[in-house]
Amino acid sequence: MKIEHYGGERIKILAVDDNPVSLLLLENLLGRHDAYVVRTAVNGRDALDQLHSEPGSIDIVLLDRMMPEMDGLAVCAAMKADERLHYIPVIMQTAADRPEEIVEGIRAGVFYYLTKPLDNDTLLSVVGAAAKRVKLFRQLRSEMNQWKVGFGLVQALNCTFRTIEEGESLAALLANFFPVPERALTGISEMLINAVEHGNLAIDYEVKGSLIRENAWDDEIARRLSDPRYSGRKVEVVFERREDACSIRITDDGEGFDWRRYLEFDPARATDNHGRGIAMANTLCFDSLVFNERGNEVVGVVAR
Repeated sequence: MKIEHYGGERIKILAVDDNPVSLLLLENLLGRHDAYVVRTAVNGRDALDQLHSEPGSIDIVLLDRMMPEMDGLAVCAAMKADERLHYIPVIMQTAADRPEEIVEGIRAGVFYYLTKPLDNDTLLSVVGAAAKRVKLFRQLRSEMNQWKVGFGLVQALNCTFRTIEEGESLAALLANFFPVPERALTGISEMLINAVEHGNLAIDYEVKGSLIRENAWDDEIARRLSDPRYSGRKVEVVFERREDACSIRITDDGEGFDWRRYLEFDPARATDNHGRGIAMANTLCFDSLVFNERGNEVVGVVAR
C-alpha cells in the first residue's frame, strides 16, 4: 500500500501493547515507512508516563485495549482529560469487537477502531488517515499563529471560498476569533472542507472511501473543481461575535446530505478511514452544531 510522506517532520507514533510479539509486528510494519517514527510502550501506565513526560513528542497513539495495570479505555480517558493530550488521535486495536464494546471505545474518545487479527492494509490505511489529520492540524496551527493581532476587535465577517486549500487557510484565520482558537480550529476546518467535498463537489461517503483506498482522492477533487457542473459553486462563511457566544454559519451550493448519520460516532463506521469530521466538530469543538433540514448549511456556536 502506498504511504504518503507528509513532508518535513515525520509523524511520531506511540504503539502500546503488552504482547511483545504484537508490538514487534507493529513496530516493523509501520517503521518500514519513512513517513513514520515509531516508539513503543509495554502497558498503559508506560504509555501515559511517556506522554506526560514529553507531551508534544507523540502525534498518534496506537493502543491495545486489553492490558494489565491500566487498560486502553483508561489510557484514552486520561488523555482526553489532559489538555496537552486531548487532540492526539487514538487508534484502538482489540479483539473486543461487539457493538457495545466499540461504543465504549468511541465514548472514551477513540476515533479509529481496529479489531484483531489486524489486516495490514486496513491498519496502514487508518494510520494514514490519522496522520493526514495530524499534518493538517500542524499546518493550520502554524498559519493560525501568524494571525494574532486585533482579532478581538472583529465583530462580524462575511467571506466566500471555493477550494479546499482556501478553506484550510480561512479556518486558520477564523479560529483566532474564537475564545479558545486551538479548540475551534479542527471543527472549523472540518466543516469548511465538508462544505467543499460533500457539499459543492457532491462526493458521497462511499465514493470518498474508495478514492482514499485507491490514492485517487486529490486527483478527483481537482477534476471536479474544474468540472463545469461544480466549478461555479462557492461556500459562504459568516462569523459573528455576540456578548455570550461566537458563531460561524457555513452555507454551500450543493444539494445537501443526510447530516443526521454523522453527528455522532457510529460503531458501524469505526474502522473506516474517514467520516469523523462532523462528529469531531460536534463533540469536541463546538458547544452547538446545527444543520438546516436540507444539509447544505450549518451553524457552529461556542459560548464565551
